[in-house]
Amino acid sequence: MSVIDLVSSQQKFVVQAEQPKDCVAREALLDRAMGPGRKRKSSEKLRRGRLPSRDLALVARDSSGRVVGTVRLWDVAAGGKPLQLLGPLAVDPAHAGFGIGSALMRHAVSTACRLGHGGIVLVGDSAYYKKFGFSAAKTDGLMMPGPVERERFLALELRHGYLEVAAGLLVAMGPVSQRRSSGGQKLKQADVRAGLA
Repeated sequence: MSVIDLVSSQQKFVVQAEQPKDCVAREALLDRAMGPGRKRKSSEKLRRGRLPSRDLALVARDSSGRVVGTVRLWDVAAGGKPLQLLGPLAVDPAHAGFGIGSALMRHAVSTACRLGHGGIVLVGDSAYYKKFGFSAAKTDGLMMPGPVERERFLALELRHGYLEVAAGLLVAMGPVSQRRSSGGQKLKQADVRAGLA
């Protein structure tokens, strides 16, 4: 867990593992930050029906404990080569500009590296993500399962040379979500225990 002091706001933000209780707050934050079209993106095809990578679902909380930022990584593969798909990264619009997104990114990348992952891919603004080492040059041999602007399809190599042999269409990997619907959305106990709901 890391604490980030934001001098401009005189508030403290904590980056920590997402908890089952954060599900509703996370989804509401994503709706506010990204709008109604967020579930139609190509990246969503790789996330739909899956759980995020183990230990790579993070939130930022303000001093009252409210979720003000989120980032998750997902298990994917290209040509049999395991990768991590980052996204969505979002910060509550009322807290934008305070460095919360950068703190979440640094924590996510360092955790993925510590866990031994070889590379991370994402679709996003290259001007923003290049400060974390992401580049479109590393995705030449990779394809998303839907339309994407090539200059926004970025990757970061966590192990030297790892992405040089990764090629082909990205496919979803990792555990399937056990979500089910009956009137409202309910979660099976296994999801809650795993902390990945």
